[in-house]
Amino acid sequence: MKKFLFLLFAVFLTSSVPAQDKPFYSTEKNVFKVNTLSLLVGTGSVFYEREFFDLLSGQMGVSYTSFKFWDTRFKGTTLTPEVRIYPKKNGIDGFYLAPYLRYQQYTLEDDDEDYRNTLTSLGGGFLLGRQWIRESGFTMDFFFGGHYGKADASKVESGISQSSYNIFEGFKMRTGFALGFAF
Repeated sequence: MKKFLFLLFAVFLTSSVPAQDKPFYSTEKNVFKVNTLSLLVGTGSVFYEREFFDLLSGQMGVSYTSFKFWDTRFKGTTLTPEVRIYPKKNGIDGFYLAPYLRYQQYTLEDDDEDYRNTLTSLGGGFLLGRQWIRESGFTMDFFFGGHYGKADASKVESGISQSSYNIFEGFKMRTGFALGFAF
């Protein structure tokens, strides 16, 4: 799977836009996007990006997830502020490098067993990506990178031990493909 995602990322970075009479450069300063890959795992993830300069933009990502298996519910929210650097200075359209931070808070509850556990995770990472903005404003954004996080389950009220949250700690891969519109 990782090889496939890497190959897909390489194809997106090297693909060319069909020739036009004159090159199109996005004049929009804002982009609203939805991460389509997160929808596959039942998480709603939206992003708002704002161009500050031709070289620099800021983005805020917000996601929410909620699963229920029998009487156990897992739900939570993630905030991801990000700075994007566009080396070719063509606004928010093109290849970018993006350091980011990520704050996550999740709750695991079981009504039958009467327990409730809260997990807080803080981390950060670095992304490489490519964003395309068409003349119509339609936007595609593909990104790939690494993430390191540290989790704290100190708010455990009863039930599951802190060691159960190790899946949220350490180095992880972060990837996405977002669709949206520029305005």
